[in-house]
Amino acid sequence: MKNALGNIMQQAQKMQEDLKKAQEELNAMQVMGEAGGGLVTILMTGKREARKVTIDPSLLGEDKDMLEDLVAAAINDAVNKVAKMKKEKMADVTAGLPLPPGFQLPF
Repeated sequence: MKNALGNIMQQAQKMQEDLKKAQEELNAMQVMGEAGGGLVTILMTGKREARKVTIDPSLLGEDKDMLEDLVAAAINDAVNKVAKMKKEKMADVTAGLPLPPGFQLPF
């Protein structure tokens, strides 16, 4: 029994280290969200921080409302890509762990 508890503690410690490493890697990653066929792009980090907004010059003379909608759509695209990236990374880290269905780790 004592050995089993030691193994569980080692597994938990390794998982904690793996999760920390995965979080650091995710935070350093960048994704590109886009809208309007690439006319508006947003560069976003894994921490969901926008790093760069690019707007094609052809849109500058267009309708302001349309431009605002494209910027919002590009941001949403980037946020969704970050969420997908995090979900995939966490699936790799937790592979083989007996987690209950639907259990979400805090990221």
